[in-house]
Amino acid sequence: MDKNFPYSDIIDLPHHKSANRKHMSLYDRAAQFSPFAALTGYDEVIAETGRLTDDMAELPEDAKAELDRRYMLLTAMIDEGYRPEVTVTYFLPDKYKAGGSYKSFTGQVKRVDSTFKKLIFYSGDKDLTGQSLDIKAIVSLEGGIFDEML
Repeated sequence: MDKNFPYSDIIDLPHHKSANRKHMSLYDRAAQFSPFAALTGYDEVIAETGRLTDDMAELPEDAKAELDRRYMLLTAMIDEGYRPEVTVTYFLPDKYKAGGSYKSFTGQVKRVDSTFKKLIFYSGDKDLTGQSLDIKAIVSLEGGIFDEML
């Protein structure tokens, strides 16, 4: 080695190992230099912004009248002791942004609550109250009991 080399006196010395500290693994050393999330939650905000929602469609008057007839038929059948099964399509508002999405639910109707404007279903096979839907959010009401009306 050249005597003019500035580190010639230490270049061939063995690597120092601390007597007080354990040697750090390569994995831990690499973790020190890995990228970090400077903007915590930023990815979630971007994903939420990109998520699409639907607007609630305003039903025409004839569709509203048809739903009213179906509610009256349901009420009459329930009063006679039947447990009609129907499929309901309803609008579910989004919790975080304007709009929402349309969902479907199938179940046996327990009652049509005209006071609180709710359609109330049984819970499974039991006589307990289950799902409750706001009548204003319902856009479609289908089932075998309505086939005779058509």
